[in-house]
Amino acid sequence: MKQFDNVSVVKAANIYFDGKVSSRTVLFADGSKKTLGLMLPGDYEFGTAEKEIMEILAGELDVCLPGESWKAIQPGESFEVPANAKFQLKIKQPTDYCCSYIKG
Repeated sequence: MKQFDNVSVVKAANIYFDGKVSSRTVLFADGSKKTLGLMLPGDYEFGTAEKEIMEILAGELDVCLPGESWKAIQPGESFEVPANAKFQLKIKQPTDYCCSYIKG
């Protein structure tokens, strides 16, 4: 899906790591939400409250999920992070992503 129709977008950006990671929240009529963002090169650790599915649209990164080894992720690939977990990213080049938050 190249675009989202009939959504609301939160104007304020989510900014992390001194501006090296930023995103915008997209709200859907069914109550679901996604973020669309950009990550600049660097090493980062994130924590989740809900289960997340990270879809990589452009760029290149390595991810280390809980209990797993580092894995390379290319554009067009995605990975899933469980709720209430921490994971690490090594961003190799500016990376465009879409994160879906899964309730329950």
